[in-house]
Formats: sequence, structure tokens, C-alpha cells
Amino acid sequence: MQVKFPYSFDRKDTTISILDRFSTLEPASHTGTNVSVAGRVMLMRPQGKLAFARLVDSTGSIQLFATQDDSELFSEFSKLSIGDWIGASGEVITTRKGELSVRVQEWVLLAKTKRGFGDKWKGISDVDLKYRQRYVDLWANPESRSILQTRSKTIAFIRRYLDELDFVEVETPVLHPIAGGASAKPFVTRHNALDIELYLRIAPELYLKRLVVGGFEKVYEIARVFRNEGMSPRHNPEFTMLELYQAYSDYEDGIELIEDLISSLARELIGTTQISYQGRSLDLEPPWERKSMCELISKSLGEPIDLDVEYSHLLSLCKDKAIEVKDEWGPGKLILELYEKICESELWGPIIVTDFPQEVSPLARSHRSKVGFTERFELIIAGRELVNAFSELCDPVDQRDRFQAQAQLKETGDEEAMAVDEDYLRALEYGLPPTMGLGMGIDRLVMLIADVASIRQVIAFPTLRPEAI
Repeated sequence: MQVKFPYSFDRKDTTISILDRFSTLEPASHTGTNVSVAGRVMLMRPQGKLAFARLVDSTGSIQLFATQDDSELFSEFSKLSIGDWIGASGEVITTRKGELSVRVQEWVLLAKTKRGFGDKWKGISDVDLKYRQRYVDLWANPESRSILQTRSKTIAFIRRYLDELDFVEVETPVLHPIAGGASAKPFVTRHNALDIELYLRIAPELYLKRLVVGGFEKVYEIARVFRNEGMSPRHNPEFTMLELYQAYSDYEDGIELIEDLISSLARELIGTTQISYQGRSLDLEPPWERKSMCELISKSLGEPIDLDVEYSHLLSLCKDKAIEVKDEWGPGKLILELYEKICESELWGPIIVTDFPQEVSPLARSHRSKVGFTERFELIIAGRELVNAFSELCDPVDQRDRFQAQAQLKETGDEEAMAVDEDYLRALEYGLPPTMGLGMGIDRLVMLIADVASIRQVIAFPTLRPEAI
């Protein structure tokens, strides 16, 4: 006979609300207060004439128990399986041992589990199963739910922070006719009705700057972006990033903003800027250390490195570090490769790495005092890039030259190089004021705040290889 489950249940109370109201009760107390709760049964202990269950909802957990006094209620209640959804009502009491409980007077089965959950002490230990069956992991491993709640709180804080600074949140297209805004290989799709090739966005940058041209002086988007690249503990093909743009500002303003945003977030969610990540301490209190890219490389190699160093010497240094060099790379690209190979992962931070070569910064404004460099910085924390920001390139002529240089790289086989975006150039011709732009990886930020090592832990459903069924 098929069980008929109810279409709804009138839950009047959450477990946390009951705990808040009655947490100070003495052992063996009766309140005379009836409550109505609902959730999953995550522990079941029949003990003679008593049956105890642990009910878990999205706010916490509470003990339920039934007695043999009501034989029909007790018989069916004691047969519940781990994972069953139920709704229950009864009096709030404390047991002789002092545990706050609901003495069940009525209950109803809301959904029956037909698969077993992980061991209540160990949760799910199989890493592939953990992410592939996230709906089980979230119950079997309470820490997993806590991490995703931290993610939600992080994004909510960022929105509040920027809204208080009068930034306007917007949405820009996910399907782009031209892949641009960052150096990355895009995912390609096709629109049948228009019979055109489109790209899943790799960054919202060029559309957000169009909005600045259109009069939005402070604008941001918390955007899902897609990059057709490899996977690692810090990379997922689709991820979430914050991009913001502020008119009349430069990259120095960006440094001040991100220092305050991240340190304020730590105080809000952790209670302090003195945090621990993977067993090592981090001090997020501003101001943060600042070093130029060439300073860091020079210190690591023990010799001065700059754009005026002989190309052949830079080439030799790269080969010594087992960097595979392409013929079309100039000195700026070689310097970036050296930095990423020997410096970035060793930086614990937080540290602001400034002054990137123009060759590898096609959308950044040229440095006002350092020829060949741009006013661009990256924030590095715990050996990984968290923020990329710069004074935006506003000159349409210079931008066209940079796009064309990128297009030449694409012709030589660089799948991550940008194409010439004529409409964006047209927008610049209408005038982009001095502007600071900043992009931050939300997933990596949550990894830091939640103190987890893998990006998969902070994404509800990370990308996985197809399952063999």
C-alpha cells in the first residue's frame, strides 16, 4: 500500500526558537507549552518503553521522545528510519538528565527516506561521494552546511557594505558575442534563432564599464562567470566573483576599499581580524604590506629584475625555472611568469602586489611614472590571488592598440587572448572618466573566512567528472 504524504505541515516553531526560550530549564521540568516542529530524524534510539529521536531542521536540533503510554503512536514512532522527515507536536520538557526535549503527542511522516545516510560519527568520508551527493553530505556533515551558510553571510555582507557606499547593483549579460574582460579560454555555445556563436562570460568587466560611460558612477555585480580551464583546489570552471567600478578613482582607492571591506567582513563574521587559516595566522588589519612585482622577483632571485633587463637573460631565468616559454612572449610576460612560478605561492600576506607589466594588462591604465608598467595590483592571501584591480584604461586609441596586440596573440594560438571589441571601443569614444575597477573571487574569500582548503567545499555543487552509473 502506497503511503500518502501530506501536502504541507503547519510548523509553528524552529528548534533554535525552542532552545532560546527554554535553555535555562532545570532537569525534569514541565513547561505546559506545546510546540510544533518539523525536520529530519537523524538519530533513533528505542529504549524499552521509551523511544528517543534527534530532530534536525535548518536552525539546529532537538530531542523528541515518545512513551509506550500511547501504544499506536509509540509503535510507529520507534520504527522511524534515519533520514525520515516528520512533523511533530507536543510539550516542551527536560528529561531527568536535563536535556531539553519535546514529548511527542502527535506526529506525521512527511517524507520517507529510501537510502541510508553516512555514519553519524564520521559523516561521509568518500570525497567524490561528498560532492556528488551533496544533498546527503549536508545532513551527514553539519560542517558542510555551516560553510555554505558562511558563504551566504559573506555575500550578504558585501552587498550591505557596497550599498552603504551608494554602489548600484546591476546584472549584465551572461551570453557574450565576444569573449572579453579577462585572459581566459571561454566556453562556446550557439544561439539557434540568431544563428550566431556566443560565449559564456569570463568576466562582466566590459559591460560594467559601459555602464560607467552611461552615467553609473558606482556600480557592481556579483556575477557567475565561466572559464574553460583546469580544475584544482582553487579553480572551478564556473565560479562567483565580485566586480565593481568607481568613477573618479584610481587603484590606490581600490586598495583602501578592499582593505576595509575584507577586514570589516572578518570582524563581522569571525569577530576579529586576527584569524587562522590552515593552521597559520593571518593579520587582516590594514594597512597591508605593498610590494611591486619586480621587487618580489628581485628579492627571490637575488638580482635586480625589471623591464630593462636583457631579454635573453629573462629568457634564461625562465628556462632555469622550467618555465615553458612561447616565441611571442615579450619581457613583460616573462616577468609575470617568473613571478607566478617563484613568488606568488610563497606569499602568505595579506600583501598588495603592484605594478604589472603593460604587456599582460590589456585593460589597465599605463603607470603614471613607470614606463612599460600599469597601475594594477593583485591582493595575495595564503599564496593565492584574491583580488585583481587597476586604474582603468580610458583612452580608446590606446585600448584599440592593446586589443590588436591581443588579437595577434590569438592568431598565434593563444586561446586565452582577447579579441577586438568594437562596441566597447565605441563606448570609450563617448568618454570613460578616470575609473577604478576591482574583481574579487567570492569562492576564494569564503575559503579564507571558513578556513577550508578546497574551492569545492564552498560551492554547493562543484563541477565533477560524469558519474559512471
